[in-house]
Amino acid sequence: MKVLLTDLNYLLQCKMLKSLRKILSLRSKYCIKQRNYEHGENSEALSVQFPNCNDCVEENKHCNCDHIVAVEDRKNSTTAEGASVDSNSSFVHSVINMVGMLIGLGQLSTPYAVEKGGWGSALLLIGLGVICAYTSHILGKCLEKNPKLTSYVDIGNQAFGTKGRYLVATFIYMDIFMALVSYTISLHDNLITVFIGTHLKMKFAMLTSSQIIALVAILIALPSLWIRDMSCISFLSTGGIVMSLLVFACVVATAIFGVGEAGNNHSIPVFKLHNIPSISGLYVFCYGGHIVFPDLYKSMKDPSKFTKVSIVSFTIAIAFYTSMGFMGAKMYGNDIQSQITLSMPSNQIITKIALWATVLVPMTKYALEFAPFAIHLEQTLPNSLNGRTKLVIRGCVASFLLLTILVLALSVPYFEHVLSLTGSLLSVAICLVFPCVFYLKIFWGKITRFLLVLNISLVIFGVLLGGMGTISSTKLILQKLISHHST
Repeated sequence: MKVLLTDLNYLLQCKMLKSLRKILSLRSKYCIKQRNYEHGENSEALSVQFPNCNDCVEENKHCNCDHIVAVEDRKNSTTAEGASVDSNSSFVHSVINMVGMLIGLGQLSTPYAVEKGGWGSALLLIGLGVICAYTSHILGKCLEKNPKLTSYVDIGNQAFGTKGRYLVATFIYMDIFMALVSYTISLHDNLITVFIGTHLKMKFAMLTSSQIIALVAILIALPSLWIRDMSCISFLSTGGIVMSLLVFACVVATAIFGVGEAGNNHSIPVFKLHNIPSISGLYVFCYGGHIVFPDLYKSMKDPSKFTKVSIVSFTIAIAFYTSMGFMGAKMYGNDIQSQITLSMPSNQIITKIALWATVLVPMTKYALEFAPFAIHLEQTLPNSLNGRTKLVIRGCVASFLLLTILVLALSVPYFEHVLSLTGSLLSVAICLVFPCVFYLKIFWGKITRFLLVLNISLVIFGVLLGGMGTISSTKLILQKLISHHST
């Protein structure tokens, strides 16, 4: 009888355990689907099963599986932009990504900066590239020490707590905003050349033809801000990289074949010391990509090769910008415009290709630049709102900000000075000062005296360079505005 009762009790326990197992399985699937629905995330990335839990239940043991760690690991595999990071990027792929981040708007202004600062100022361009390569290396060291860090803001938080996090986030958003203003000014300036001689009028608004054309271009770009899929945004960004390379190819072809006035071999002054503060910001802006480097580090198969990736990528970027600067300065000399495309002969087909490529670059950048802000905005909205409502709010706010940027760009249409101010005030801090300060704070007491002196020296150099550049650029913008309003 006792044996029969024992067998019956065993069968009941088995049935109860099987039922409990089914309930847990259904609950797990439901939670995953619900999370996917609420956050719009990739179901494959989040459908993480816990096989050990079933074993625990079957064996009637207490479950010791670290579910919280598993969830945190999934959270840590998410970038600042909200995209899931798969650690599958090879060395070559990582170099391509970093070079793509480094090469951008700076190529338009580098020839202007080399001519205004003299060929000797190219040493500053090269030196800043080397320094920024080093600061990317020490960012990698900070990430290596604490694998839980996933973004540039996280490093600031690790070094200085909540205050550091807020300070870094403020600089990042200001940098994005100012960069978008510069992109919009470039869009406006190049559209004027593309549609030269075109006359448009609007009855309900006192706008010039160039302003109306710029407004139409912005309205065309607005729908891209409503895109939520990061793969589509990355596709647009890739298009922008291709357009940047096309501009470079057009400038090279113009230099080789001597199209129009480009055949003239102008002499470049050796050094213009008084222009160095104003052009230093243009040089620093060329190497502004540090915000995204932590994401690139996390996406690598072998993060230990991040330093090598930085060396190769910055070497390519330095060669790219230096050659671009000397080509433009030699072709057009003192007549060089703030953007190389505006100096090229407008009646040539190769110039039209370069102009259209330059116009398309900003239109492909808006969605990517807005992505961090837009995703952060969605995360701060109440959970009671559904996905569609959050998307509408996100799109409306981003659209309003882009129109605000357009108004600011049309009000202060001085490309070289706005870009220089952005580089001096914000890029110097993000690319040079902050990484050194983070490294000193996180590794304090664990680094050699040489590294201590080096990083302190770079911080002082960055503060002085940024301060002089900010004052010079601000003064030039104010002079331009006063001169414009007086006429």
